[in-house]
Amino acid sequence: MKRLLLLLSLALLLAGCASEEKEKAQGVVNKPGYQLDTLHPARNAYPRIKILVLHYTAGDFDVSLATLTGSQVSAHYLVPADPPMQKGKPRIYQLVQERDLAWHAGPSFWRGATRINDTSIGIELENAGWTKSGGEKSFAPFAQGQINALIPLVKDIIARYHIEPENIVAHADIAPQRKDDPGPMFPWLQLSQQGIGAWPDNSRVAYYLHGQAPGTPTSRLVLLDLLARYGYEVTPGMTAQQQRRVIMAFQMHFRPARWDGQADAETQAIAEALLEKYGQAS
Repeated sequence: MKRLLLLLSLALLLAGCASEEKEKAQGVVNKPGYQLDTLHPARNAYPRIKILVLHYTAGDFDVSLATLTGSQVSAHYLVPADPPMQKGKPRIYQLVQERDLAWHAGPSFWRGATRINDTSIGIELENAGWTKSGGEKSFAPFAQGQINALIPLVKDIIARYHIEPENIVAHADIAPQRKDDPGPMFPWLQLSQQGIGAWPDNSRVAYYLHGQAPGTPTSRLVLLDLLARYGYEVTPGMTAQQQRRVIMAFQMHFRPARWDGQADAETQAIAEALLEKYGQAS
């Protein structure tokens, strides 16, 4: 008799589980005290995470970790300059859960959006940043081991949130008046060859050069209009120095061999090739 009751109880339990699974498959989820119907997703919705911002720390690992886990700023991930190997894999430090907001972007703008912290993931790379000598900035390089660790992390984040190539940006892209990071030594081209981020096609850059020498001076206003259409913040009241900072940020990202902030034919051709490939900000 006990065995019969046990078998009957088990059958009822299995039937209940099967019923729940069937309802879940049909878009109905049972919760304590209510049922959740998921059959009517709104069209006007998008993932919270749309942008990935790359930074450098401008300090060594211990200072960077202390700063990023303090009370002023934070980032989702910290990639050491020389990541420790654990079981054959480089170790990266997650400081903030991706579902939570981190304070890494500051006042910023990208493709019509402000409050970039609300819609982004921030990755900090341990790096010394820049030093100044004779009025010129010199930027520290990034170790290949650090970049090798970064690439699979970024690929995972892109896959999770379907982040568009043009929305993988430098801190300088979204805040050019305040920031330089990760600077012209960051290997954006190498990342693009791994399917990460935007990069212009050389053939289209050559097309838009129209046979001009790369350094041929061009209209600053025309170039700034192109950069605004691509996503940078350009406003009517900007000073010449502020305009130069925007151009410099773009050059650090897409033409790192020369980032003097001057409008020239090659910079303009790169901007036109990017707009053709990725479209303008909506």
